[in-house]
Amino acid sequence: MKLVTFLNQDNQERAGVLLEADQKIIDLRASNEMNGGELNPAFLSVLALIEGGETALDAAKLEIDAPHADAIIDVGAITLCSPIPRPPQIRDCLCFEDHLTQAYEVLRKVKAAGEPDPEAALKQYEEQGLYRIPEVWYQQPIYYKGNRYSVIGTGQDVIWPAYANIMDFELEFGFYIGKGGRDIARENALDHIFGYTIFNDISARDTQAVEMQGGLGPAKGKDFDTGNIIGPCIVTADEIDPYDLTMIARVNGEEWSRGSSSTMHWKFEDLISYVSQSETLHPGEFFGSGTVGGGSGLELERYLEPGDVVELEVEGIGTLRNRIVKQN
Repeated sequence: MKLVTFLNQDNQERAGVLLEADQKIIDLRASNEMNGGELNPAFLSVLALIEGGETALDAAKLEIDAPHADAIIDVGAITLCSPIPRPPQIRDCLCFEDHLTQAYEVLRKVKAAGEPDPEAALKQYEEQGLYRIPEVWYQQPIYYKGNRYSVIGTGQDVIWPAYANIMDFELEFGFYIGKGGRDIARENALDHIFGYTIFNDISARDTQAVEMQGGLGPAKGKDFDTGNIIGPCIVTADEIDPYDLTMIARVNGEEWSRGSSSTMHWKFEDLISYVSQSETLHPGEFFGSGTVGGGSGLELERYLEPGDVVELEVEGIGTLRNRIVKQN
């Protein structure tokens, strides 16, 4: 099942399910009402559907099996939002070793380029272990909490923050918590995943480079309106193998990178088990995978320009498409 949030003709957020090769949407609430049913609170939003558990999912499946014709809408006639426009929580993690290795290689090279003898400086940095993956990364999952109020969906413009000069995409995917819990054992963790989606963690790289020297993590390099792009849908966990997905990034139709979720060092069950230690996880919370190897302009030494259209495609989920806009 592919769940979406969309705006209807009255500009109201509605919960829906994609049908017919993602070309149609069934408005769950409208279909339920048109079929003569009483208002089902689980159909008021995708978050409510997740919170409703198996009972709510079963009700949605019944509606899909016998939808009211007038509740089926062409995708082109509506505006898709992020599946949960205001998620209860966002955590972005660092699951891919290749991304870190390649990013640090570029950072070493850039730093060496500013020295009188770049080649000698680069050799020295490598011997000193400058910009090497810290040992703690191999000991435990690393993550930060993102801005849940800056979420947008596919088709919406990314507004270039006025203070930034270098903008970058990050090719990620992630999951939403379905069943909440605390101190979740790793062997039970996948049971707590509701479904999967795509994540573009837009980054202001020049700003991020300065503030990360403070040792506290990203701030304005990540925190700006429209900076967290999640969508276009949630694919329920029963329909996808999260560890065998091709991931592709395109800019203006040109493929910039291609990777695979099979290269994850930290798995999603590792994240859930670690984060839930002495902390309750709640339905609808979002976890990002971190960037797949090669899945950022930083690694490629290619950055975004105003007007660029970024497309992130993840096998089995769909394509997340957004334009970069710089306002005067």
